[in-house]
Amino acid sequence: MLTIRSARAADAAVIAEHNRLLAWESESKRLEPAVALTGVVAASADPEHKGRYYLACRGETIVGQCQVTLEWSDWRDGWYWWLQSVYVATEHRGQGIFRALYAEVRRDARAAGNVIALRLYVERDNRPAQATYEKLGMKREHYDMMSESLV
Repeated sequence: MLTIRSARAADAAVIAEHNRLLAWESESKRLEPAVALTGVVAASADPEHKGRYYLACRGETIVGQCQVTLEWSDWRDGWYWWLQSVYVATEHRGQGIFRALYAEVRRDARAAGNVIALRLYVERDNRPAQATYEKLGMKREHYDMMSESLV
């Protein structure tokens, strides 16, 4: 049976490892294990400002995750909830894990009453992920992302 729950402090190592696997799979980027762990620990200790983790579990095993971070819109007087660190363990893909995570995030966003939209970044070439998100009702935006690395 699949359950969705909020992360606990004891989950940090698994979340950090999933983040490392995600970075390698999606960007061929190797994350430093200690930095990945301290980042997850910092977010878990301050979910209101740094993001809340939703975990999909089969029994005690974490099989999927996503983090929700917040962006305030002064134009629309409400919040955007950004889904980040979306990961489902390879052997559990295609089983509705992300669908269940997304449904829980959507329920919480609607219950909050001041969330404008759910958003996420997706790699341009990750067609399977794009198809999954579109099946859940997400649509492509008209924005391109730009950034400047400061580290």
